[in-house]
Amino acid sequence: MTVGLLGGTFNPPHNGHARLASCARERFELGRLLALVSVAPPHKRVDVDADVRLRLAELALADAEVVRDENPYSIDTVKGHGDDAIFLVGADQLANFLSWREPDEILEYVRLGVATRPGYPHDELDHVLERLRRPERVELFDMEPVPISSSEVREKVARGEPIDDLVPAAVAREIERLGLYRRDPRYAVPA
Repeated sequence: MTVGLLGGTFNPPHNGHARLASCARERFELGRLLALVSVAPPHKRVDVDADVRLRLAELALADAEVVRDENPYSIDTVKGHGDDAIFLVGADQLANFLSWREPDEILEYVRLGVATRPGYPHDELDHVLERLRRPERVELFDMEPVPISSSEVREKVARGEPIDDLVPAAVAREIERLGLYRRDPRYAVPA
């Protein structure tokens, strides 16, 4: 059974995450999909508690098993899932893959499933693949683009703009209920 691993801060999860999960499930015929919510990523500051982000990911990715990822680095996250597991990333992440901690070792533990948009210039990724010991462990697949970022969602919420077209409806309702990402100090995440 092939396991898909979709990691991230999910701060918040958006329609792009949901689309990637759906496309990967179909493309790789995944038996299981694990959404790994990074508790304390070393590369960015996250103000929203991991348990809240975990709940948001559960709402966004109903067909995935959503779990806390206590590991700060992907190399530690991918160990123990079997060498047929697929770590799912976008093309932008592959473009920066050589800067990750131990990229070649990651490919010893898992394959990399890289979502690209139709017409994406794959030659931009070739320089990364050429430098990897096991480029055959990287598989590119096209996915219709979903031009959304979590920072865009946070910014829209902070400005009081609707996000219904950016996140699943249940996620939008939970963000509203909890008052997440608002600049107004009256909104705070309940303890």
